[in-house]
Amino acid sequence: MSFFFLNLVKNIVMADYVDMKTLKFLLKEVYDANKLTKYDKFKEYDVESFEMLLDSTKSFSDKFLKPFYKEMDTNPAHYKNGKIIVHPSVEKVMRNAGENGSIGSIFSYDDGGMQLPLLIHQANGFIAGAANNGAIGYPGLTSGAAHLIVTFGNDELKKRFTPKMISGDWGGTMCLTEPQAGSSLSDIITSAKKLSDGSYSIKGDKIFISGGDHDYCDNFVHLVLARIDGAPKGTKGISLFAVPKNNIDENHNVTDSNNVTTIGDFQKLGEKGFCTTHLAFGEKGVCKGWLVGTENKGLSHMFQMMNSARIDVGMKGASLSTAAYLSSLEYAKERPQGRRISSSGNKNIESDQVNIIEHPDVRRMLLFQECISQGSLALLLQCSLYYDLSKVESDEKKEKYHDLLEILTPIAKTYPAEKGLESISNGLQVLGGYGFCTDYDLEQYYRDIRIMSIYEGTTGIQSLDLMGRKIIMKNGESFKFLINEFKETIEKASTYEELKPYSNTFKNYSKDLSDTIMELIQIAIKGDHERYISDATIFMEYMSNVVIAWQWLKISACAKEKIINGADDHLTSFYEKKIHAMKFYFKYELTRNKGIKEILLHPDSLTIPNKEKKIFI
Repeated sequence: MSFFFLNLVKNIVMADYVDMKTLKFLLKEVYDANKLTKYDKFKEYDVESFEMLLDSTKSFSDKFLKPFYKEMDTNPAHYKNGKIIVHPSVEKVMRNAGENGSIGSIFSYDDGGMQLPLLIHQANGFIAGAANNGAIGYPGLTSGAAHLIVTFGNDELKKRFTPKMISGDWGGTMCLTEPQAGSSLSDIITSAKKLSDGSYSIKGDKIFISGGDHDYCDNFVHLVLARIDGAPKGTKGISLFAVPKNNIDENHNVTDSNNVTTIGDFQKLGEKGFCTTHLAFGEKGVCKGWLVGTENKGLSHMFQMMNSARIDVGMKGASLSTAAYLSSLEYAKERPQGRRISSSGNKNIESDQVNIIEHPDVRRMLLFQECISQGSLALLLQCSLYYDLSKVESDEKKEKYHDLLEILTPIAKTYPAEKGLESISNGLQVLGGYGFCTDYDLEQYYRDIRIMSIYEGTTGIQSLDLMGRKIIMKNGESFKFLINEFKETIEKASTYEELKPYSNTFKNYSKDLSDTIMELIQIAIKGDHERYISDATIFMEYMSNVVIAWQWLKISACAKEKIINGADDHLTSFYEKKIHAMKFYFKYELTRNKGIKEILLHPDSLTIPNKEKKIFI
């Protein structure tokens, strides 16, 4: 191995995986996290305490997450002798998440939590996810499962399960998918039969259960979707149950097995350190579960965790694309290769090689990575802020922020996953042959992010949700809330001469979005519903491009305001870089919508099965 290559590897290993300066800028300046502390729910916090939490997460991630990122990949979770074996660092992650309160960070004080805004919780998750996206899945799912019990469970269930979940002693999961049903939850067959003590006998198989079993938790509480005997068919007959792996006594201590059997672990393309199990309930005897919430309302209850998990998945996509961007950026700054073309159109072979960051095409790929990763992060923080405001604002405003979160959630899950994959692919290209080698993290980032567009509902499912439900929700009133948010940003950006052309451009593209939706809805009104949703995934890309452009315009307006108000030279350069990235996004990404619109409105329906049963595939 050459000295040059060794030096490159050393520098890349030392490169940071998260841009704390940009994260804090977004939180403090663009989204004004401080305004949340004016509400009673968050009055115990201030900007300084938020910053201390972020810095603490970064310190822990430096020591206990990032160092094991590659180790967890090269020594993956696996099934052996009836158990799931995971990397030993999982124990430290679970214990620390319990000790520092992060598992219950957004829970109320009464429920044993920190009552932290989701905005800050997600920012912490972004830092940790950029360091080691697989490891944080274990406490993350535990938090989601505990939150479901806190929200819908009775006091007895809360006392029985949540304290040790919040402490990190017990793990938690969500169990939806079954072998024969896949994403079609209306076809699940796991059964629940009521017993004399008020519990239910649960019987059935669940697959793809992330974080489903390992030795570093004393117990697991599985949130299981099942049908009570005699329940209606379809999704209207599904109930939600808390099913512990092991039984517990009146003092909440683990006793004997509850007959939850771990059948195996799926070996995967990426996220190899995050186990994905196959669980059987009641295969070897009675497996007891306790009803959470209302009978036959299990799917609507589970959607709370699913929607939260969709934001979490989106944030993992943003985390991975950010880490990949910073890694490829560092490489480009250090890697000499080739020479700049002179004004005469020639290369001077006698001149020194330049670092590849000097080449326009490399800069294009790096700017693309920056725009995707930071645009994704911005959208996810925006959604987190809407969530917080939906919990603390007046009733009328609560509804607005709830609806804004609803309409943006499919995009917030999908865009960071799909475009994040493309972004990391560009990062691999920046490194050239080295990007394909395991000496660098890029190839692992590329493998790890691939699952994000599948987790918690595939891109197709998210797109159907967006087009089939969200944009027409409440007869389009919810979409109007989003348009009004666009208008606020346009008005602010228009006050700055440099940004006026871009605010006008965004105004035109947002109008195009509204007009296109109206044209597409006419197809549904005429009764051709299948055609209306047939290009839902294409529409997802179309609307996502506008939404991310909105975020970049908002970032730029904030940056321009800081420059005008007299930022010092160092910060001025930082703010100008954000405006430059916005301009890049508008030129290279937003303009793609012209071609996408033509696809969406094209009269030919080429993917719908032919009614005359002619086969073209």
